[in-house]
Amino acid sequence: MSIGEFPGYNSVVLSHRRLKIVIDQKIESWHGALANIKGIYLITDTSTGRHYVGKASGEDGIWQRWCDYSKNGHGGNVQLKKLMAQNDENYNDNFQYSILEIADTHASDEDILKRESHWMCVLQSREF
Repeated sequence: MSIGEFPGYNSVVLSHRRLKIVIDQKIESWHGALANIKGIYLITDTSTGRHYVGKASGEDGIWQRWCDYSKNGHGGNVQLKKLMAQNDENYNDNFQYSILEIADTHASDEDILKRESHWMCVLQSREF
């Protein structure tokens, strides 16, 4: 499977399999775009419609956070670990990744946390 060039932040929609390809091949256009921004992203469980809203505020931005997910599907998140433990090892094939909001690398961790909370409220990801 091949992946095209980075489509722009508003157009990112990746299955877990495609995310693994992007990360494993370290596709330059994707790496350059995702490693240079902080932001809020959405993981959708396409089998249930449930949402997980996450934030990336580390040094390598969304790239680094998505590298974590590409390795094991849960990226260390407690709720996703629990979900994957309840299902088979390939359950992460149901996950779809997209970007809700970007911020430059100078945004404070506090600002990113506030935006994550905003999106959790909007999408009711805590309730569902």
